[in-house]
Amino acid sequence: MFRDFLTRLTRPDPDPLTEDDARLALTALLVRIARADNDYAGSERDRIDRVTAARYGLSPFEATALRGRAETLEAEAPDTVRFTRAIKDAVPYDARRAVVEAAWSVVLADGERAQEEDALLRLVANLLGVNDRDSALARQKAARG
Repeated sequence: MFRDFLTRLTRPDPDPLTEDDARLALTALLVRIARADNDYAGSERDRIDRVTAARYGLSPFEATALRGRAETLEAEAPDTVRFTRAIKDAVPYDARRAVVEAAWSVVLADGERAQEEDALLRLVANLLGVNDRDSALARQKAARG
């Protein structure tokens, strides 16, 4: 189902993603970060649902459905480096910066800052082209909120 999507996303010069495809790709990235410590907690799934509902104006049912599709995409997506670089090329900076903030909120959702999640998020922010300052500000904002 997602093979065509992933092929389009990982082409050398991808077209900008449609709004729906960008939502799916960015949500899949949140899922990948949440799964990094091999403990995909209910609090992390709930946080992903709340983030996507608020960010995209979705109902709780629609947010859960988006996360379900994103979980499938994440499982089929290529390695994190190629997947994240493809998103960088297809999604505007402001959306990428916002997803880093959302990702920090997911990492912090279970009350633990697991080393695996932390390391992956730092890598992802860099690969998304989000500078260290913006990533640190995003982490601080997520920790407060």
